[in-house]
Amino acid sequence: MIKDLGEKTMNIMQMMKQAQGLQKKLKDTQEELANLEITGESAGGSVKVICDGQGKFKSIKLSAEAINPENPSSVDADTIEMLEDIISSAIMQASDKASKTMEEKMKAVTGGINIPGLNF
Repeated sequence: MIKDLGEKTMNIMQMMKQAQGLQKKLKDTQEELANLEITGESAGGSVKVICDGQGKFKSIKLSAEAINPENPSSVDADTIEMLEDIISSAIMQASDKASKTMEEKMKAVTGGINIPGLNF
């Protein structure tokens, strides 16, 4: 009986050690993904969007050709920058709202319990 108790204690300790290792791997992977930059392009590269590895929007780059394909020289740098800024702002606002909605819904499901690996 004491031997069984010792084995159970060892199994629990092994499981705890494995859980800690998994938690560290999850954290490291999330950090790695947050530092990645992934680019999506459209219209032959005239529109480029950069997200991190977690899918979070970082930036958008527009070319004059994307704004006025018939006469790109009519588009000045200030117009391009202004459009990039307002599009970025709208995307970030939508992403923030989506994250907050997800956080609220997930907390309702988990009862507010913090589950490692679920970032909300």
